[in-house]
This record gives sequence, C-alpha cells and structure tokens, in this order.
Amino acid sequence: MPTPSRSFNAATYLVDRHLERGRGGHPAVRHAGGDITYAQLYDDVARVAGALRRLGMHRDERVMCCMSDTPELLTTILGAFRAGLVAVPVSTMLTGRELGSILADCGARVLVCTAEFADACAEAVRASPDVTHLVVVGDAEPAVPAGVLRLPWAEALDGVTADDGEAAATGEDTPALWLYTSGTTGMPKAAMHRHANIRHVCETYGDQVLGIRPDDRCLSVAKLFFAYGIGNSAFFPLSAGATTILEPRRPTPEVVAERVRADRPTLFFGVPTFYAGMLAAELPADLMASVRLGVSAGEALPAPLLERWRGHFGVGIIDGLGSTEALHIFLSNRPDDIGPGTSGHPVPGYELQIRDEHGAVRPPGEAGSLYVKGESIATGYWCRTETSRHVFQGDWLATGDTYVQDDEGRYTCLGRSNDMLKAGGIWVSPAEVESRLIEHEDILEAAVVGVPDAEGLDKPVGYVVLKDGATADAEELIGFCRDGLAHFKAPRRVVCVDELPRTASGKLQRFKIRRMAAEDGSADGPAEGTPAGPDRTSAEPEAVV
Repeated sequence: MPTPSRSFNAATYLVDRHLERGRGGHPAVRHAGGDITYAQLYDDVARVAGALRRLGMHRDERVMCCMSDTPELLTTILGAFRAGLVAVPVSTMLTGRELGSILADCGARVLVCTAEFADACAEAVRASPDVTHLVVVGDAEPAVPAGVLRLPWAEALDGVTADDGEAAATGEDTPALWLYTSGTTGMPKAAMHRHANIRHVCETYGDQVLGIRPDDRCLSVAKLFFAYGIGNSAFFPLSAGATTILEPRRPTPEVVAERVRADRPTLFFGVPTFYAGMLAAELPADLMASVRLGVSAGEALPAPLLERWRGHFGVGIIDGLGSTEALHIFLSNRPDDIGPGTSGHPVPGYELQIRDEHGAVRPPGEAGSLYVKGESIATGYWCRTETSRHVFQGDWLATGDTYVQDDEGRYTCLGRSNDMLKAGGIWVSPAEVESRLIEHEDILEAAVVGVPDAEGLDKPVGYVVLKDGATADAEELIGFCRDGLAHFKAPRRVVCVDELPRTASGKLQRFKIRRMAAEDGSADGPAEGTPAGPDRTSAEPEAVV
C-alpha cells in the first residue's frame, strides 16, 4: 500500500507562516492601489478559498485564470491552493478560440478573468461544457451561454469571511498548479505540479541562488501565468516574507522604468529580448540603482548583451535555464560567479546529465542532450500519455536542449536539440552565431536557422532586427561574422526584419523563422552582399512577455 504524502499546503507555506512569525504588518504586495500586508493577504486568500468552495468546487477540481497581474490573480492562485483546488493560470495573449481549447482540455468548472479579457473568456466558455461560473474582475458584462453563471468578483466574495477559507488538508503530492507550455510546435500541454514542488523551487533557487531576503522587492517582466513569472512574483518573494511588485500593464521599457523609479526593486527579472529593449530605449544609467541583481531566463543570454547591460546600468545579470516542466530555474550562474555566455552550474537540489543519442552520459567537452532530475519536476502532462513517457523518463526530465559542460563545471547552451545545424558537415550552434551578430553595434536582436542550399545542404542564415537609424547591410554583417568566427559558421545570407517571432514568454519561435526562410528561398538566395530589406516583416509574431 503506497505511503501517503506528508501534510503540506503551499498557501500556508507562502502566507500563513509570516503571520505566525509576527510579520503580518510587512508589505507582501505593492501595486497601483497601494500596499497589501501579509495580514491583509491572508484574509484575501482565505476569502477567495471560501468563495470558490461556495461556488461548489471540490478537491482537485481546476480553476482557470485569464487575468492581468493584479492582486486578484495572486489571491485566486493562492486561494485555489488553500482550498485544495488546482490553479490553472493561462496566457492573456490567447484568442477566445485558443482559450476555449485549453478550458476544454483542463476541464475547469470556474473561469476567473479581468475585464479586459472578458469577451475572449466568454467565447472560451462556449467551447467547454464543464464550466459553471465565469467570475469577472471589473465592469465587463460579457454574454455567456445558458447554464453558465456570470458573477462579478465583488458578488462572488460577498459575505465570505476568512473563517470560511480554512486550509484544506492537502499533502506534498496533492495537485496544486497546472501550467500550459507555450505550444510553439503544437497544442499546449499542461505540466502538472504538486504542492511540494513550490516549496522545492523556493528552498533551492530562491534561497540558495537568489539569496532572497525579507527586505527584497521583486519586479518581474514575465507575468504570473508563466512558470518563470509565478516564481519571480509569487513563490520567491512570499516564501521569504519579501515584497512583490505587481504591474498589470503590458511591459515596455517605459512602463518598467516607471515602476522601477516608483518602487525601487532590489531584484529584477527579465528575458534577453527585454534587456536588449531597455538598452535600446536609452534609459538613464542610474535607473537601476536600487537593483542588487538582475536575472535572465527564457533563452540563453548572449555575453555581449550582458556586458553592454552591465556597462550601462552597473548591474550584473545571472542567466539561468528553467522550464515549465521543472517549474523554475535548475541551472544558473551565481551573483558572485557569472560566466558570460554560459548557464552556470546546477542549482543545489538538482542533478544534470548530458547524454548522447543512445542515452550514454557524455563527459565534459562533448555536447549532447540535457537531462535534469529534481523534486520540482512535474508529475507529467495532463492527458498526454505518449508525450509524457518521452519527456518524463523515470526521475529524469528530457529538456530538449543541447548543452556542453566545460572543465570548470559550467554548462553552455548550444540551442534546442532540434535547432543545431550542420554547415559543411560540421555542427554549428545558432546561439554562437547569434551572439556574434549582436556584438555588432547596429544589431538589436538576431536569430540564425539552417536553410538548405541548392544542393540540399543546410547553411546558416541570419535574421536580424536593426536598431533605430542603423544602416548596416548584409555584406557588412556577414563580413563581421567571418572576422569573429570560423568561416563555415558565418551566415550565408542576412535578412533584416522588423521583429522576430517569439512566444508569449519571449522565447524565439525558430519554426516560424524557418518558415520565413523557406518562403525567401534557398541559402544560396540573393547575393551575400545584397542589402537586407528593411521592409521585410516576420510572420505575425506574438507580443513578447
């Protein structure tokens, strides 16, 4: 007979502990409406838990959230944990049809949204027969089908007290959180996380890498519906009794600069694209004076970008690798040990292996597929048995990334396992060529893919975003790469685009770039010196972060 898991509830771990330690008056949340103390957060979370139960929800049922980064989203997630339900925060960038597919897939009975997404959520409700309630934060009153009750947020909580939200008797293995992957190659999949996974990322990355403290203030560009963002803006600050800064607006350099000036964060979480955008915005060098550490994830942070950021703002960035399936970062640089261009060392509590195509572990210096083992790994994908068996292999998670470890134990990303390309029979890392391209003073962003030439052999082709007013052409950029790389690595063509296609979390969508490249022709294409056409646009990229 299986041994039951130990008693544990992530909401009481993140909130109640601080009241027990006499820190109920410390600010837990800072937002446009002011500060919310830990005592107030406790009351809000308990009331939400009680309200969800009053709607007829039972243990392990799902509550889906399509909401901007507001206190209501945070309390809905934590309230679901507290009530023994499963929180399913989803991207606010999805269409109603896409939301409907996820809603039907997860079988949520309650959908909570903020007003700006109410119409899309009302459309989504029509695609799922399981939904009984649409709860709306704000003034929107979307039409819903018969059998679904639309409730304003205030009405859903009316008459509910904190006493109604007693914490459920959950265990470490009780389901707590489903996070849908970005779905860059197909239908999104829900990675299923248990309550204990949340504590594990806090005690490993949060405590031992970030060194997060009660006096820290955390500001994240990535939103709460991302694995990266929910750690940055919820799990890590609340686990330490620190303060999270919530910003509901779409992040732009100007919006983020406004919040930095007003709230003076000490920890700043971004993605490489956004760090590049802040540099391009020519913000003042003293803007980040309050920040003791920057954090980057989502894709490899090129060394030249790190050096430009550090040179301008005077703040270091620790780059790391995480995944939705692992809940957060499991491989990272350290504040006092930053290896530019690398992902650093394993986070304490995780084991890593680099394996060849036959599963044999490769020694330092030899590239292969990266596998990770740790207590925060998801239990699998919801209703995706075949894919789960391929990705979750016993205790190990196949990350799909190609890495190499050096003699000092640092790991360097060579791209996704299916992103590597051969030029002249030699493996080429797109990340290496991209890093060289963005060293050029005119380049803001770069992506490199393999494109077949007239002989059907892959050759590297670069797609770049130029800075405002830049004049570099393809011939100059190809020559710049040849000056800094082996010639076989240099792109055969360079094409200028207005923006690169990315997922909502800021990850490059290489399959879309390959599609663009296929439409443009072979790697032989135009002459190498042909200027990159500034009017060439990408294939409907999603908004970044």
